[in-house]
Amino acid sequence: MGKRRAFLMAGAAWIALGLAGIAHAASGEARRPETRVVHDVAYGSDPGQRFDVYLPPSPHDAPVIFMVHGGAWTIGDKTNPGVVEDKAAYWLPKGYMLISVNYRMVPEAGPLEQANDVARALAAAQRLAASWGADPHRFVLMGHSAGAHLVALLGADPALLSAAGAARPRGVVSLDSAAMDVVQIMEFPRHPRLYDRAFGENPRDWAAASPYHRLRSGALPMLAVCSSRRFDACPQARRFAQKAATLGTRVDVLPQDLSHAEINRTLGQPSDYTARVSAFIDGLVAL
Repeated sequence: MGKRRAFLMAGAAWIALGLAGIAHAASGEARRPETRVVHDVAYGSDPGQRFDVYLPPSPHDAPVIFMVHGGAWTIGDKTNPGVVEDKAAYWLPKGYMLISVNYRMVPEAGPLEQANDVARALAAAQRLAASWGADPHRFVLMGHSAGAHLVALLGADPALLSAAGAARPRGVVSLDSAAMDVVQIMEFPRHPRLYDRAFGENPRDWAAASPYHRLRSGALPMLAVCSSRRFDACPQARRFAQKAATLGTRVDVLPQDLSHAEINRTLGQPSDYTARVSAFIDGLVAL
């Protein structure tokens, strides 16, 4: 119990530092000068329901990485440093398109509504994909932190995607979510308050927004990257993968000796980590 309490206190401090970094980071263009960007494509009436499209040179039937930012479900933006820069620099020259998505924040929209926003954004992007030179049938969902939870939730229960009019993506890359089992988090008496703000007090809402509890046969293939420096991220990822295996669904777990922020920020930089994530994605979108 003492170790668990220490973890929760450290987790709250880590999250506070992460949110402070997001809040104070410059929000300049996350692109190289030659990159073409389609800005603020609307998928709903709310100003938060927008995404940016980063196009590779001469795209033709390009596969698409559909990126969802983090921020504890309460803050963050599609242009925050670390969300796009190195990912675009790595994947655009490989012929991929990258889409970075905003969604409504707590308290305006809870996590399940946020997942529905992401699903609606995906449906809109798939409808427009051919006009940009992308293949609407070769999308891969990717998200970090809160965004990792949202894409894991959609991957666990693809009915959420079809309800929004989205076609089935090829798979999911979840970058260091420690919220795979929301019920377990919320039932523990002492947990960071950010979870209370996001998930509320109703156990039915916890289960409805929990990837572990929504996981079913027919879930999307998933790569769950987790920081081995955190207490609970990798154990939750492994338990999620074990349940997926009983349902005949592929979930690979990739522990990394990186901080939570580094798992997002360094993806795309030359490393074995980038190579392994890239190989997983390449395998998903291969024709």
